[in-house]
Amino acid sequence: MNKVHVKTNDTVVVLAGRDKGVQGKVMSVDPESRKVLVEGVSVAKRHKKPRKQGEPGGIITMETPIYASKVMRVCPKCNKPTRPAHRIEKDGKKVRICKKCDAEI
Repeated sequence: MNKVHVKTNDTVVVLAGRDKGVQGKVMSVDPESRKVLVEGVSVAKRHKKPRKQGEPGGIITMETPIYASKVMRVCPKCNKPTRPAHRIEKDGKKVRICKKCDAEI
C-alpha cells in the first residue's frame, strides 16, 4: 500500500505547475495512484451531454487530480508550507507537528 503525506481536509499549497502558489483544501486522496483532489486547483472544463429527460447539459467546470508530490501541507499556526513531522505523545498517540513552529497540525 502506498502512503501519501497529506490527508483529506488538510490545507495545502501547490509547489509546481500552472497553479503554483495557490492554496486549497484537499477534497480526496487516492493513495493507489498517489494523487489528490484540491479545491480550486487544476480546474478543467468538460462538455456534458444531457442523459435523461430534463437533465441540463452544457459546459461544467471540475477539479482534476494532481500528484501528491506537487503539494505541501500548510501549518495553521504559522501559515507556512511545511513537511509534517511526527511525534509520539506520552499516552502513545502519534501526532503530526510543524517542523518550523513545532505546533500540532
